[in-house]
Amino acid sequence: MASYIIIGASLTGASAAIALREHNADANVTLIGAEDGAPYERPALSKGYLRGSVPFEKLLVRPTEFYSAQRIETMFGSRVTGIDSSRRIVLVDDGRRLPYDSLLIATGAQNRRAHFPGIDLQGVHSLRDIREADRLRAEIAAGRKAVVVGMGFIGCEVAASLRHEGLQVTTIDHGTAPLARILGEAVSATLATLHGSYGVRMVFNDSVAAFEGTGRVEAVTTKAGVRIPCDFAVVGIGVEPVVDFLDGSGIRVDNGVLVDEYCATNIAGIFAAGDVANHYHPVFGRHIRVEHWQNAMRQGANAAKNMLEQRVSYDEIPWFWSDQYDANIQYAGYHTSYDDLIIRGRLDGSSYAAFYMNRGLIDGVVGLNNAKDVRRTIPLIKARQPIDPDSLRDEQRDLRLLLNQGTART
Repeated sequence: MASYIIIGASLTGASAAIALREHNADANVTLIGAEDGAPYERPALSKGYLRGSVPFEKLLVRPTEFYSAQRIETMFGSRVTGIDSSRRIVLVDDGRRLPYDSLLIATGAQNRRAHFPGIDLQGVHSLRDIREADRLRAEIAAGRKAVVVGMGFIGCEVAASLRHEGLQVTTIDHGTAPLARILGEAVSATLATLHGSYGVRMVFNDSVAAFEGTGRVEAVTTKAGVRIPCDFAVVGIGVEPVVDFLDGSGIRVDNGVLVDEYCATNIAGIFAAGDVANHYHPVFGRHIRVEHWQNAMRQGANAAKNMLEQRVSYDEIPWFWSDQYDANIQYAGYHTSYDDLIIRGRLDGSSYAAFYMNRGLIDGVVGLNNAKDVRRTIPLIKARQPIDPDSLRDEQRDLRLLLNQGTART
């Protein structure tokens, strides 16, 4: 009987385990995770869970008892220390050596470690797992002062959640506006306006010099000489894929585990999916690494099919959302640069869509309070056909019909 091992009890790992069982009732499926409990979804850690409005039980991918009921062996609280790919053996920190026929790496990402002086003071937090979320929740009380370092999506969501609970919030970011590196100056400026309208003090074009305090953080100083008193701080300066245990395995690593469109590595029988996978996307014709909920869930299930030798290409267009205050931000596609930015609506309005174009093709779209247009753009991104920019700008045009009404330039 075939043995399937999944390293990483994440949303990706759980999705793969569920799919393996659905498609093969008899296989031996083992799910190994470093955290002590069952897999859970992380997006709410910086939003509803942090604010206390969403209980942890709502975050579980499946109830804990589901796995035993489905005959999925779980090894929670266990760390994989290595892979012997020539013998097809997984090495675990308790000394066990587990043979496999097919293996999935779903270890996700970890917070990039900051090296600022004072980073180890009490009251300096990061946010990646449930334990860190609980420690941060314990700090929340109206009127307290918080500093948030980094205004990526997590930093923006944490800042919004803290303001929602009545805290005084100051953010520090080396860019010119929230998410400027990803969304560009024009769009990111609207997010700065959003946070400013809710009372967040923002420090841009600057970075942390040190955390100050005796035993516990009392202030943050920046390289530009700004000193910001605080009761606690949250550091979110990005993540990096968890791949250290792969040393010596022969598996190719480059900004994550390199996989093809079938989620397969260069080693037979070994696959990777989710945040850790640098996946060759057949639509974009390049390797991309995506760190979001939809990709984690769907790519994990797709990888499971390929572990069962079904050979199913993963071509889902990445999509994610971010809730900040009363605003909903959604993004679909993948871009790292663009030669044209097409705006549908007004950037200074309450709703808009912005299309990131390259050579007439839509690579990505971001929408503020405009889920409909983001959703309808996904097929246009996937079609890889040039689209008339004026048709995108025209708010009266139904985006679903652009490819069918001759508005695509061939």
